[in-house]
Amino acid sequence: MELELTYYVILFFVAAFAGCVDAIVGGGGLITIPALFACGIPPHLALATNKLQSTFGSLTAVLAYRKSMHIEKIALGILFTAIGAAIGTYAVLIIDQNAVKIIVLICLVLIFLYTIFKPDLGHIHNKAKMSTTSFQITFGLLLGFYDGFLGPGTGSFWIFACVIFLGFSMKNASINTKILNFTSNIVALGVFLYSYEVLWKVGFLMGVGQILGAFVGSKLVLKTQGTFIKKLFLTMVALTIAKVAYDYLA
Repeated sequence: MELELTYYVILFFVAAFAGCVDAIVGGGGLITIPALFACGIPPHLALATNKLQSTFGSLTAVLAYRKSMHIEKIALGILFTAIGAAIGTYAVLIIDQNAVKIIVLICLVLIFLYTIFKPDLGHIHNKAKMSTTSFQITFGLLLGFYDGFLGPGTGSFWIFACVIFLGFSMKNASINTKILNFTSNIVALGVFLYSYEVLWKVGFLMGVGQILGAFVGSKLVLKTQGTFIKKLFLTMVALTIAKVAYDYLA
């Protein structure tokens, strides 16, 4: 499938912006997926191509944050996130998406309200409410599945989970979630490559945009105290709520 030159230029800049946002609070898919759809790319082909380009952004963020990660034993999280993502990507073919969307919508609204009414949430490190091992197994499966199945807002879910259950600040949560987000992206991409076609030219071009955007976004996170991260987090959660609600009602 070939696109007009104008579409390639637009998708490049869309990917750059999405990569920047995704490196900070997640939610880049909210920007890139609608753009791919708007270019007339069929749904499954758009989702597969989106996973290809998003892996570039998440990998760039991982490399930028590699010296700042504080979760010492991440292998278990990677394993269970990979398992969850593989199951989720296959499940998108057989499970009613509307049933999952309403559950996600309710969770997002609760997260949004909880974050607003807890003004100190994510400003400092707090005591963890569960062990790192339990966290990685539980949320690796849940959020890996979600990223493979739907995807929008996965990074935001990871950040919120780290803040609530591991007691991380927003900044450290943003840094630590990227390796897990990359894991679900690359596994979902592998499943899509096995099952569907991918627009390689579009995916690689957007991938370059993702690299540039993710580099800028990760530098912003490392150089800031994290105050703006919470504001951007709330903005992306609100946009995710609107997107999922629209998809459910449409």
